[in-house]
Amino acid sequence: MPFSGSGSGSDVGDYKNFKEITRDRLLHEMLRSCKTGNSKSTWKVLIMDELTIKILSYTCTIPDTTDEGVSLLERIEKKRQPMPCMDAIYFIRPSKENVRLFLSDMSGRAPLYRKAFIFFSSPISKELVSRIKEEGSVLSRISALIEMNLEYFPIDSQGFMAARIATVFASLREFPFVRYRAAKSLDATTMTTFS
Repeated sequence: MPFSGSGSGSDVGDYKNFKEITRDRLLHEMLRSCKTGNSKSTWKVLIMDELTIKILSYTCTIPDTTDEGVSLLERIEKKRQPMPCMDAIYFIRPSKENVRLFLSDMSGRAPLYRKAFIFFSSPISKELVSRIKEEGSVLSRISALIEMNLEYFPIDSQGFMAARIATVFASLREFPFVRYRAAKSLDATTMTTFS
């Protein structure tokens, strides 16, 4: 378990704070996983959107990303120079606009990059996966398509800000049961939908 609930000194060796867990996931699970073969000398471009730039900036530094083979950080919504001899790592939200921009980058006879490693910050819909599959020229250029479940900002060792709490639990590899007490009486002001 990543967090020690007992507060005793015996668990200190296994303890990793929230920022460290997030940093490890970004640097090791995402960036380091893109190294293939003798790729220590192969630099990559990291392409992000507004949200994922914030996620990365809360936990990592530029030297951290450089150590993992990233030579350039780019925004997906900005016009970018083609670099057909380099691979690209996309760390983006799974939105229609981001998928459209990705497909625009990688489709056709002259894609912006040689290969693409795509990491989505939260689960992608079947509709968007189907949209990617429709582009035949793009499929052969995709080296990885992974849902990272990293859509939160680690603000200190045990605090975070999240729009999707499920991504926090996925990062911690914790899957809690959520229990709640139903209202004692239901009327127009306390009416809820039960599923």
